[in-house]
Amino acid sequence: PPVVHSHETFVQWQKILIASAEAEQLWNYWQQQLSGDLPALNLPTDRPRPPLQTYNGASHTLSIPENLTQQLKKLAQSQGTTLYTVLLAAFQVLLHRYTGQDDILVGSPTASRHRSEFTRIVGYLVNPVVMRADLSPNPSFTEFLNQVRNTVLGAIEHQDYPFPLIVERLHSHRDLSRSSLFQACFVLQKLQQTPDVLKLYSHQVGSAIEWGGLVLEPYEMPQQEGQFDLTLEIADADSCLVGVLKYNADLFNREAIASMSNHLQAILTGIVTEPERQIRQISLLSEQEKHQLLVQWNQTAREYPADKCIHQLFAEQVEKTPLSVAVVFEKQQLTYQQLNQKANQLAHYLQNLGVEKETLVGICVERSVEMVVGILGILKAGGAYVPIDPNYPPERLSYILADASVDVLLTQQSLLDSLPSHSAKVVCLDTDWQAIAQHSQDNFDVAVSAENLVYIIYTSGSTGKPKGVQITHKNLVHSTNARLQYYQNYQEIVNSFLLLSSYAFDSSVAGIFWTLCSGGKLILPQEGWQQENTKVIDLILENQVSHLLCLPSLYTLILAQAQTQELASLKIIIVAGEACPSNLVKQHYLQLPASFLFNEYGPTEATVWSSVYYCQSPELPKVPIGSPIANTEIYILDADLQPVPIGVMGEIYITGLGLARGYLHRPDLTQEKFIINPFQNSPYPNLYKTGDLGRYLPNQNIEYLGRIDNQVKIRGFRIELGEIEVVINQLPAVKSCVAIAREDIPGSKRLVAYITTSDSSLTTYQLREFLQQKLPEYMIPSALVLLDSLPLTPNGK
Repeated sequence: PPVVHSHETFVQWQKILIASAEAEQLWNYWQQQLSGDLPALNLPTDRPRPPLQTYNGASHTLSIPENLTQQLKKLAQSQGTTLYTVLLAAFQVLLHRYTGQDDILVGSPTASRHRSEFTRIVGYLVNPVVMRADLSPNPSFTEFLNQVRNTVLGAIEHQDYPFPLIVERLHSHRDLSRSSLFQACFVLQKLQQTPDVLKLYSHQVGSAIEWGGLVLEPYEMPQQEGQFDLTLEIADADSCLVGVLKYNADLFNREAIASMSNHLQAILTGIVTEPERQIRQISLLSEQEKHQLLVQWNQTAREYPADKCIHQLFAEQVEKTPLSVAVVFEKQQLTYQQLNQKANQLAHYLQNLGVEKETLVGICVERSVEMVVGILGILKAGGAYVPIDPNYPPERLSYILADASVDVLLTQQSLLDSLPSHSAKVVCLDTDWQAIAQHSQDNFDVAVSAENLVYIIYTSGSTGKPKGVQITHKNLVHSTNARLQYYQNYQEIVNSFLLLSSYAFDSSVAGIFWTLCSGGKLILPQEGWQQENTKVIDLILENQVSHLLCLPSLYTLILAQAQTQELASLKIIIVAGEACPSNLVKQHYLQLPASFLFNEYGPTEATVWSSVYYCQSPELPKVPIGSPIANTEIYILDADLQPVPIGVMGEIYITGLGLARGYLHRPDLTQEKFIINPFQNSPYPNLYKTGDLGRYLPNQNIEYLGRIDNQVKIRGFRIELGEIEVVINQLPAVKSCVAIAREDIPGSKRLVAYITTSDSSLTTYQLREFLQQKLPEYMIPSALVLLDSLPLTPNGK
């Protein structure tokens, strides 16, 4: 009988190999193959990654039909490669499509029995190798397959170098939340079985089969171990392929893995059907999934007053409630009738100055009732208002006045000296009012349609220069009507609305027109009061404010400083403009269990809001931004405008009646951001490319995941700064925080978090201890800086 060597023989051989010249040749290969930053695999998970890697596993079985199996084998044969290589390449394409990463590392075990002296050794000789793939050029599958074939051949040729030694010699950053070098594994095995056993292998649990006089019943042993985030094990049973997707049960839900299995099969079908198709064009989704994401979840069409302009809706409300108070500032107040009459007088005056449709009229005033009169007067004259906050820095004031080239500028006498030079006709709403008041108080018709401009608001630009967003009456009427329809399910009308934001910030549009088109009372705080929480609380109590819209960070501070009885009048609170932390929802329901809390999302380019989420439960691990509002569609797409699967991150695209006309004097930027809608099922011609990242959840809600440009790479790890901020905000003593990546030393990036707290005794040591329980080590900022306050934009962000 042949001599059976012991496992020690193999171990001894490895030691000899490591000390030989051959070992250096092997090492040189792996050193080159695994050079540069080695990315962590960022699969979309259903739960946050624990700081320490867990090994709780589960599995999902899969079966590839006989016809598809034979097509895969024919593809391998026609391309001069193996079934293993085809399946590995398909698996890497799946990981690429799920993560958006171009650099994909997959581990695969080798048997280490290719030497004749080891074929009969009893023991565990497996040595993993790393299969690294570059998908950045978006090659066709056949081109990519050739790359993978060369990688596989190289890995097999150099498989003898021990994997633990590779990890050690690479000096790669050790992340205790993940396995070293690779987090996904691929295995292909050949089943050496009789036909009966193959039949038994594919039988369902609970069914029986006779075999050699025995009655056998398959028994599924539950997967309890998960060495990697994800492992694909395939067994070649000749006629078909069977296997399992093993996964870390602390990261993924079973439903997500079942969906991933379907998407793998879709890729396999796609590569045998069109192997020359580019990998990012291979469809992951079934027609049913596409219909759900593109059509079913975007069935938002609702009737709205399409033939009306926003000032006409206000005029209709004046007819309903002429004597109700419309606007309050300090000791001043105007009824709907008085506000309408003053706005009419100003409109007549502006018409005499040449204001008509598409005329841009600047308005730069302090908070006052004149501010509201000015806005309505501009609209009634047929013009479009351009709000300019007098507190803006001189450079920004000068830029907006020059870029908008306003024909007329409404302002106040006290502000004239602070305004930069311009060519507009100046109207002072205080000192010129005696002349304005000589005009008629009656309504009059102007030749303005729903397609004409209603306002232009300037937002921050990526180049550092503000950009003017052009909004039409159709956009604003849709947005206001959608708000009236949605919130009437919770509170019939706006009783009183506290306008905290600047009128030059787009959230003011929601408060002003929602209130004035529903008969409510618009409360204007004094200049600067919106940043003093005690003053805000006093205003809520004094005016019995029913509706409030503000940043989540500001609402957190209001709740922290207010007594419950002081906020008892609040019925609807809306937070928007920032990610809403889950602990804010919990605190809200502790103090105001009878009021409603909503989280809104929407860029200026989509007229303030595009989706909304009713925060019904106080126990939310993460607060979604909800689902699309009326007459709005939201798609989550990859870089090639393909819809991504549920749970997978992509860029948020918006279309609908709220979509702006574009950017003023910026045709190139308009063309770049407002792209042609590629989906024929949609009635809207354009999509707005938001630059925001998100994903659809199985319950149809959307989860906001940060900005594309807020994503950084540190030591090869791709990190969402917003994710770090969300975790830091979970600490009750934290008021606000900002995480950034600094590069004080060229080539050496590090994470820094700037934090303000409500507890002066909180230390950076306590903060770090808290983060170590919540985040992987590589996501914990190397510096935690406590500040008295964070620098804010003029809009309070």
